[in-house]
Amino acid sequence: MTTVHPSDNVSGSSVAPQPQRIGVPREIFPGEKRVATVPDVVTKLTKLGFAVVVEQGAGDLADLSDQAYEQAGASIAPNAAALWRGSDIVFKVRAPTAEEVDLMHEGQTLIGFLWPAQNPDLMQQLAAKKVTALSIDALPRTLSRAQKMDALTSMAGVSGYRAVVEAAGAFGRFFNGQITAAGKVPPAKVFIAGAGVAGLAAIGAAASLGAIVRANDTRAEVADQVVSLGGEFVKVNYEEEGSGGGGYAKVMSEGFQAAQREMYAQQAKECDIIITTALIPGKPAPKLITAEMVRNMKPGSVIVDMAAEQGGNCELTEPGKAVVKHGVTIVGYTDLASRMARQSSTLYGTNLFRLTEELCKTKDGVINVNMEDDAIRGLTVIKEGAITWPAPPLVVAPKPAPKPSAAPVAKKGHGHGEASGPMPAGQLAIVAGITAVLFVLVGAYAPAAFLSHFTVFVLACFVGYMVVWNVKPALHTPLMSVTNAISSIIAIGALVQISPMANAAARPNTLIIVLASLALVLTAINMFGGFAVTQRMLAMFRK
Repeated sequence: MTTVHPSDNVSGSSVAPQPQRIGVPREIFPGEKRVATVPDVVTKLTKLGFAVVVEQGAGDLADLSDQAYEQAGASIAPNAAALWRGSDIVFKVRAPTAEEVDLMHEGQTLIGFLWPAQNPDLMQQLAAKKVTALSIDALPRTLSRAQKMDALTSMAGVSGYRAVVEAAGAFGRFFNGQITAAGKVPPAKVFIAGAGVAGLAAIGAAASLGAIVRANDTRAEVADQVVSLGGEFVKVNYEEEGSGGGGYAKVMSEGFQAAQREMYAQQAKECDIIITTALIPGKPAPKLITAEMVRNMKPGSVIVDMAAEQGGNCELTEPGKAVVKHGVTIVGYTDLASRMARQSSTLYGTNLFRLTEELCKTKDGVINVNMEDDAIRGLTVIKEGAITWPAPPLVVAPKPAPKPSAAPVAKKGHGHGEASGPMPAGQLAIVAGITAVLFVLVGAYAPAAFLSHFTVFVLACFVGYMVVWNVKPALHTPLMSVTNAISSIIAIGALVQISPMANAAARPNTLIIVLASLALVLTAINMFGGFAVTQRMLAMFRK
């Protein structure tokens, strides 16, 4: 076991700063199994120049051994006191307790879920220690480049999946419908209240198990996402926009809430499983499922309340417990993400690594909390002992003024595949006159046998023009099969002309044979080229 020692202090501004130590303590919150980083991420952190220290046994509950951390390049601290004392930066999952805050020292940096709005006393304690604190839950989620650091989304996805697993464990039937020798088993009906990240993860998991999935959200724009995952979006019979900031929903009007309660009451009667995910930042979870709705549910039904830690979306939820009331199992676990500790730790550790990359762009093992960076400014709730939360609103770049619409330009000529205007009268008369003269000359001097062939040729040209030229260019490839059939007829005619005949006197002259041979060559190119192009087009649609 490697022992941790405090960082050596080097005086003198001319000396390059020593690489900082990142400490990962064991989580002491009751029931918490996650750890703030995993061996795979430790390797990446060391490549950025940092030294990584992990408290002994920190990853045991997530099936991550001390040996795995050491093999990845981390050192092991024998206890929490040694880790906190020797770390410049501390990665945590849960907010630190008062005992952990006492172990901190001036100049230290803390990164984790701190929830500054819900923990004002903790903010004061950390400020008194003159530390810098970055709250991963305060990340400005509307920034596109912040998505790689969005631990809330990562944990919500795990929790949504786990909620379906818990529901399946408490439910007494199959999720998918089955027809067996013993009879027909109907599929379970699952209703998801809230289609955020957690809700969408639950929809995907329940649909993959074969259940009939319905979902609702105050944000109408998520309806397509629900359908794409195999669910049915259930609308509230009330028109009101429900989008809030940062990807959350807003508090709705009384009229909307009344219509929503009617819809929930109907779904409670029809569905076997209800999973609720509704949360509003900084406020208690809204009550969506009343005790009366629970009483009207079928015996053996299940409710999984993912908002239990903030009070719950069901009136009968008991946070941290699974209880049975009115014949309905109500699951109020507050540690859904922790119940998949290894997966959650991997995702969370990756999010913190991406944040570290932003803090250490020089890759020298020293972070720079740049308050000019919108993402870092939003995360930083305390800077060197000064409380900087809440962050100022993000400055949204003004939308460019729409360009004045130009006057429509009249189309010239006949566009390929598009309708065109009538030909001018003078031009039409000239074309008709020339055509008539040509037909008169052909009729007067051409042999009778040629005249019948010429008539077929003219009609074929007209039909080909109307078929091909008036079709959109995008549809020309599907016409390949038709043109190949026409080319086959031409090829047969050419073969007849150049084939040996019993009567040598009836054999066509040399000019006809040459023309027939040329037609055969060109037709073959068209046919085989058409087949090749068609095959390539079809290959694009094959998996």
